[in-house]
Amino acid sequence: MAEKISIVVVDDHPLFREGVVTTLLESGYFDVVAQAGDKDQALIHAENHMPDLMLVDVSMPGGGIETASELTSRFPAIKVIMLTVSEQEHDVQAALRAQARGYILKGVASAELISILRGIYKGESYISPNLAVNILMRSQEEPQENAPDEFDLSSRERQILEKLAKGLSNRDIANDICLSEKTVKHYMTNIMNKLHVSNRVQAAIKAYEMTKK
Repeated sequence: MAEKISIVVVDDHPLFREGVVTTLLESGYFDVVAQAGDKDQALIHAENHMPDLMLVDVSMPGGGIETASELTSRFPAIKVIMLTVSEQEHDVQAALRAQARGYILKGVASAELISILRGIYKGESYISPNLAVNILMRSQEEPQENAPDEFDLSSRERQILEKLAKGLSNRDIANDICLSEKTVKHYMTNIMNKLHVSNRVQAAIKAYEMTKK
């Protein structure tokens, strides 16, 4: 097996945290280099270990969003992922502003968590699909000052963006529309450049805004 992915798990509930750690270790893909229960501990472990990933709870002493923001600011090489029960839109948006690479709900299955974290390590971004749908469907009720028609997307790019918004991976999109995964990745790069966004989650948000047209 290739070199393991180093990770720090940050959650103030020891029983839950230990369960996540056990899941990660048993997968064989991760090296849990430290555990933390609050912001101060998280920052200390980040500086001491410089892990590949940090899995951070939203609701914890010191604030999960605040922790994520400081981590991404001080240690930009570390990919921060939120793992939480919060389905509040303001928490998701705040996590994105803090440059978190993922927003995962705690009801996720163990195998899916492993898959998501491995994807983020490889450069992907992630938001729980059902959560994205709920949040972005609510946003349809809000007036949009700037219509997304200003973005010059081709029909193929719009098709890919719509499938992204449904939570499909590049591979799933490729299979669905009979393209190679590499081609879909090229399209995604163009789409994000045109939408002026930096990751797939922000692109998905734009996609839902475009469905209002």
